[in-house]
Amino acid sequence: MSQKLAIIEPLGISEEEAQQLKEQYLPADVEMTYYNMKAKDAAEQAARIGDASLVMLANSPLREDALSKGANVKFLSVAFTGVDHVAMDYCRGKDIIVSNCSGYANEAVSELVFGLAIGLYRKLAACDAAVRSGKTREGLLGFELSGKTFGVVGLGAIGRQTVKLAQAFGCKVLGYNRSQKDIAGVEQVDLETLLKESDIVSLHVPLTEATKGLIGEAELALMKPTAILINTARGPVVDTAALAKALTDGTIAAAGIDVFDGEPPIAADNPLLKAPNTLLAPHIGFATKEALAKRAVIAFKNVAMYLQGKPQNVMN
Repeated sequence: MSQKLAIIEPLGISEEEAQQLKEQYLPADVEMTYYNMKAKDAAEQAARIGDASLVMLANSPLREDALSKGANVKFLSVAFTGVDHVAMDYCRGKDIIVSNCSGYANEAVSELVFGLAIGLYRKLAACDAAVRSGKTREGLLGFELSGKTFGVVGLGAIGRQTVKLAQAFGCKVLGYNRSQKDIAGVEQVDLETLLKESDIVSLHVPLTEATKGLIGEAELALMKPTAILINTARGPVVDTAALAKALTDGTIAAAGIDVFDGEPPIAADNPLLKAPNTLLAPHIGFATKEALAKRAVIAFKNVAMYLQGKPQNVMN
């Protein structure tokens, strides 16, 4: 009996590329539908799921109101690392297996960390504006990464890749993780020590009940007034209002932010838009040509392994 695969939103690859991956990894009798534009709402998501037993999505929220309409859904291949945007409790209750694509963006995200850090340290946005307005480098004295203490919060795959790059730049690396990790050249410390001693703090934790609001007013107050915070993890890991206030008050020097409480476009009243010394990006950490190609391969392999009765990258 054939099964239906509904790819309910774009994966960052063309329909032709998706078809090639389908032919390479999936049985011939799998019927695939690929939607190359995001759904407007939950009703459209539900219509796209239809009677499919296999569903693939990226980072659009997929809640119970859409999933519950798909009576045949047995497997979700989430083309993303985090699955906090998926109705996981509903999936557990309905025995729907959920797999993610961990590992596809290790290089992409960690490289953006240093793009943001260098952008802030060398005041690149102000440099660009100065040149375009006929000004000089006056007032644009920057800093070097070399010799700085770089704190990595979360030593998973992306955190470990960030460690490698920090070491390549000549930084001393401190690490914080809920469990002990044996990583050469990394001094693993508690979060308080990391925040107090680091010149740069980079966040690499998933969004869970334990990490929501992990960095708030009290944590920001521990940091050096010269320190910068980089968040390429999840927006709610940081208390947005507290961060904006810390930047405005000079509690910390600057922040590079790629993730927010919701997906961009962010609300016009988001306090980070008016906070000084910020470099903001519209959630592009994972978005490189190379990463999206790797992600698609993993997503199709997840489906293939599920069909073989050996699901991989299972998150529930």
